[in-house]
Amino acid sequence: MKLNKQRTILIGFAFMSICAFWQFYDNEIPKILKYTFNLGETWTGVVMALDNVLALFLLPIFGTMSDLTNTKIGKRMPYILLGTALSVIFLTVLITVARPSGSLALFVGVLLLLLISMGIYRSPAVSLMPDLTPAPFRSSANAIINLMGTLGGIYILVMIKLLLKEAANPAETNYIPLMLSLVLFMVVAVAVVFLTINEKKIKESIKKEGGLHSLGESFEESDKEKTSDSYDTSKKTKEDMPPEVRKSLIFLLLSVFLWFTAYNAVTTAFSRFVGVVWDLHDNAYATCLLIATIAATLSYVPIAFVSSKLGRKKTILIGIAIMGASYVITGLYPHFSPSINIFFALVGIGWASINVNSYPMVVEMSKAGDIGKYTGTYYTFSMAAQVFTPIFSGFLLEHVSYKTLFPYAFIFSALAFVTMLMVKHGDVKPPKKDSILENFDVDD
Repeated sequence: MKLNKQRTILIGFAFMSICAFWQFYDNEIPKILKYTFNLGETWTGVVMALDNVLALFLLPIFGTMSDLTNTKIGKRMPYILLGTALSVIFLTVLITVARPSGSLALFVGVLLLLLISMGIYRSPAVSLMPDLTPAPFRSSANAIINLMGTLGGIYILVMIKLLLKEAANPAETNYIPLMLSLVLFMVVAVAVVFLTINEKKIKESIKKEGGLHSLGESFEESDKEKTSDSYDTSKKTKEDMPPEVRKSLIFLLLSVFLWFTAYNAVTTAFSRFVGVVWDLHDNAYATCLLIATIAATLSYVPIAFVSSKLGRKKTILIGIAIMGASYVITGLYPHFSPSINIFFALVGIGWASINVNSYPMVVEMSKAGDIGKYTGTYYTFSMAAQVFTPIFSGFLLEHVSYKTLFPYAFIFSALAFVTMLMVKHGDVKPPKKDSILENFDVDD
């Protein structure tokens, strides 16, 4: 038995469509709210936080519903098809009807329906991979899924550069070509999944080969080795996490909240920052974000090597320091310069350093407790940051200055560095991956 890479790539088209949408949402919706509807930065932040608020409820709901579904086309496929269909409809209405109407209430109402539609198929699309992948190969398969998602984000950033030409009055910018490119991309991507992936047939085939073990079983088998600072969990129950380990876990979760607060503020506001502070238009911001994304992707393999030598905690601290320094230097630029792209590449590398190592540290510490519970807590802290930071950073942008963006990101990065210093457990030197591909198996 081995990983079917071609099938995994085809499954990844669903996640690729999702990542393409969120890249558009994070970068362009704030600009529409600001320039078309003259919405202040604080309320723009409130609207931009809606997706994460809804995700807290919608993702577990539709994930559970798809678990209990059984149709001729499978468990996940009905939700993927329905969610995609509704999403492209509401996205089209949002850009061609709601935005030109000038009615903020209509725009936000349609946007809310669009976010709900995306929530319908987000969990089922992600669940499709472990459903249809033998347990021993899920790490490599998840790496492929992550790379497919990255390609979706890169596609939209490229389309922004090619298709979105800002008008002299930003409120008159024509979003229809970009919207059509996204709609077509989503439809084609999900059509590929539907036409090539037969859930029931594939699952039955893997079952016959004995490859569909539970995720928990797979995890336990791959996680038996003890490390120098790990603790003996053989005699402990799920309620027996030692107090000193719990303290480390709390500080790690605080760090997660703080570095997401810093990073998400920049990714949400940067498309507007470049216009207000640097007087940079024609969506030149997309180049910076594209470079950061590519740098992060290319750095996963060397970061895995560094982590195996220095340990996860030191690698995370280095990543935070790189990002914090890059925020400070970028914020000092009075106007745009091509050299800024160097620091965005460093931000991408720093962010990758964090993402490769943070979730595995949570897992390492939760061995004596409930891995599922603490995984949920990890994502709760990251989502809470992404609810909080668009609103709070938006308030500062509106009532103080746009120049607060990078100092804001630096301050929260510095706080994350301090709280990460307090983490005393879960720091291991991860073993070398079985393949280069597995280095892209990242939880963020």
